[in-house]
Amino acid sequence: MSLMLLCSVALIFNLTAGAYNMDSFQVISAVWDFITLSSNTTTESVIVSQVRLPRVILGLLVGAVLAGSGAITQAIFRNPLASPGLIGVQSGALLGALIAIVLGNSVASRLGGFDSSLLTPLGAFISGVATTILVFKLSRHKGQTMLMTLLLAGVAISAIIGAFTGLLMYVADDEQLRTLTFWTLGSLGGASWTTLSYSAPILLLCIGVIPFLSNHLNALTLGESQAAHLGVAVEQTKLLSIVIVALGVGTAVSATGMIGFIGLVAPHLIRLICGPDHRALLVLTMLLGASLLNLADAFSKIIVEPSELPIGILTSFIGGPFFLWLLIKQKGKMTL
Repeated sequence: MSLMLLCSVALIFNLTAGAYNMDSFQVISAVWDFITLSSNTTTESVIVSQVRLPRVILGLLVGAVLAGSGAITQAIFRNPLASPGLIGVQSGALLGALIAIVLGNSVASRLGGFDSSLLTPLGAFISGVATTILVFKLSRHKGQTMLMTLLLAGVAISAIIGAFTGLLMYVADDEQLRTLTFWTLGSLGGASWTTLSYSAPILLLCIGVIPFLSNHLNALTLGESQAAHLGVAVEQTKLLSIVIVALGVGTAVSATGMIGFIGLVAPHLIRLICGPDHRALLVLTMLLGASLLNLADAFSKIIVEPSELPIGILTSFIGGPFFLWLLIKQKGKMTL
């Protein structure tokens, strides 16, 4: 109940934050006008309905998916330090976005009337998912997914992608480098109803599926052999989990750029408060992730107002020290 309240407060706070000052009552009134399809065209209504509302909704969905994906990854690896980046989806998405940024104009011109602005998110999504599939294939041995191989393959593929990323950055011009820099730092500033039209269906699908993994993930935390004895289809569970993480994180990164640490911080905080039972952990983690991302987005607009701080910087400032604290606390307890 308290997390539902926190999420509601975070959403309203984010709707009020920005260069154009509005109080909570103006925001609620503007949202009501939007819901009821009112013909009211006040400045507040236009700003909320066309700028801030899609941004808040995208933050809600992306925060929930990043946090839920983090909880799933930690359950699969049985390690609270694990994050979706371990399976290569984020580094793959970065490469796809960079290719689209550097080569986008020439590709769009050859495709005729294709909207070049869609190439970056499309490239990020396809490349992120493809990288995860490659890492997963490399980790398979005799019909089983080897977790240690999955981890090492993710590290190796990320290193190779880093080399290609460096090469593309070397040949990029100043404008392309600036675009890439802002994209890698992450932001909800590009949110629109168009962005939601292609990202929301996949994000909602992932959010809807994640809670149904809870019992299987609970069994996996006991160990794969114990889970198999309990009747859990271990390989199918790992495959479905990785597919959900790849689709969810790939879509999130394609819509907002690289936003780190939500998938690490949210599940661990919920685990400290409510324990390791995934029946509660997954849902509460997604609620907290949605709240944290909207709060971070609100502060990113306030700190350097009327400009905007990339949200990835803010989450890294908070998540980096938290990760170090978690690393020190878990020293000697980490297993794979």
